[in-house]
Amino acid sequence: MKSNKRTFYVLLQLIGALIWGLAFAFQSIGMEETGPFTFTAVRFMLAAAVVFVFSLFYGRRKVKSEGNSDKRIPGNEIRGKETPVKEVQGEKIRGKGIRDGQTQQGLKDTGWRSAHLWKAGIICGVFLSLASNLQQFGILYTYSVGKAGFITAMYIVLVPIFGLFLKKKAGLPAWIGVAIAVAGLYFLSVSEKMSFEKGDPFLLACAVVFSLQILAVDRYSGELDGVKLACIEFLTVSLTSAVPMLLLEAPSLRSIAAAAVPILYAGALSGGVAYTIQIICQSRLEPYTASILMSCEALFSVLGGFVILHQMLTPREITGCILMFTAIMTVQIFPGSGKD
Repeated sequence: MKSNKRTFYVLLQLIGALIWGLAFAFQSIGMEETGPFTFTAVRFMLAAAVVFVFSLFYGRRKVKSEGNSDKRIPGNEIRGKETPVKEVQGEKIRGKGIRDGQTQQGLKDTGWRSAHLWKAGIICGVFLSLASNLQQFGILYTYSVGKAGFITAMYIVLVPIFGLFLKKKAGLPAWIGVAIAVAGLYFLSVSEKMSFEKGDPFLLACAVVFSLQILAVDRYSGELDGVKLACIEFLTVSLTSAVPMLLLEAPSLRSIAAAAVPILYAGALSGGVAYTIQIICQSRLEPYTASILMSCEALFSVLGGFVILHQMLTPREITGCILMFTAIMTVQIFPGSGKD
């Protein structure tokens, strides 16, 4: 990938991390009025609705801009030649021929009736549902939101480790970036007196499942429509959370209305916008790079308190900020193989 395009996706993912950085406080406030499953179910139903509406406008704009350039190609023939075709309209197809149902851009048919799209969205959604609900319980039973963010962000270590089993090896610069990021997160999020709490096992399990969600998104994001994939993912999270919500909690319109502001932020922005950004960026970035950028939510939560609330930064937090910035620059200056 060209360096300017890579920089764009790095910055875009950092915007997603910025949105997430403010979400922990909203999630904690929201659960003062609703149960964890209720908060997650309503939040991601709102996220699915926001992304679905966006997909309608995005689809219409795409059709108008492309005109007839995205028509399906009958069989495997292009300009009277059979596959394999290396390049069509200036875009690479990674050495593979074009199959039935593919477009001239080399992408699979990702209409709403695509079984592959729904399968991918449901898989990603199940992982995200488990991770989100585990995180909600972790925040509920953990005193420090910063500590909850630190433990959750341990996916930055787990992603490259799990990636080894999927033949997604990370180079030495990536591991150096991961180590620096972990150190930065520790200084940013954890006080000198850290003790074991009831919510810690939930947060550790959340980090494991988030790692699987990141790898699942990496698997499907490059070949499917990212906006539609995100919509199905969010719908899956909402429906799978609604089942335990109805069985274990007593949701009411009053309690949901009382948590309207946290739900709106966590649903429309943290859910709808930031997680869609994740899918779009992971179609262009390596999973370990994306995980480091995503973990910068802790950095932005601290900087947000400094800029917006005029909270003074402690020496530990300043050290953490410097280390996180160093980790970002490490994976940006010494990128991996990247994606086409």
